[in-house]
Amino acid sequence: MKLAHRTTTNNWLPSLIDEMFTNDYMGGTAPIKSWNPAVNISEADDKFELDMIIPGFKKENITIEVDQDVLTISSEVINDKEEKTEQFTRKEFTLKSFSRSFNLPDTVNKEDIAADYNDGILNIVLPKKEEALPQPKRMITLK
Repeated sequence: MKLAHRTTTNNWLPSLIDEMFTNDYMGGTAPIKSWNPAVNISEADDKFELDMIIPGFKKENITIEVDQDVLTISSEVINDKEEKTEQFTRKEFTLKSFSRSFNLPDTVNKEDIAADYNDGILNIVLPKKEEALPQPKRMITLK
């Protein structure tokens, strides 16, 4: 979005404002892209395991919900920063957020899902239902 401004040779303020609203503060002029955390999903005989890398988030800001057959992991954190001097007041805020949803298979025991967050890695254990577990081999004797 370009802001309309007067064209005078001594007026640098409009071009500065224009740059502020079109720059992503990362050195380019492309818009900032949304962030989706990396996820590893593995399966064992008795469970599925989901590991999500979300550094910089606090445990109390992470929400994990199961609704019907959908597991949703999300977080939203707003940080305010204010700097005051005699000449100016500068206030900035940042928003860090993500939301990821996963369809759960029918074999997951939704009542016993467990989660742990350590060193920026969220680990979710999705145990399988008893009937989905592998059955032991049985020997049949001949008559």
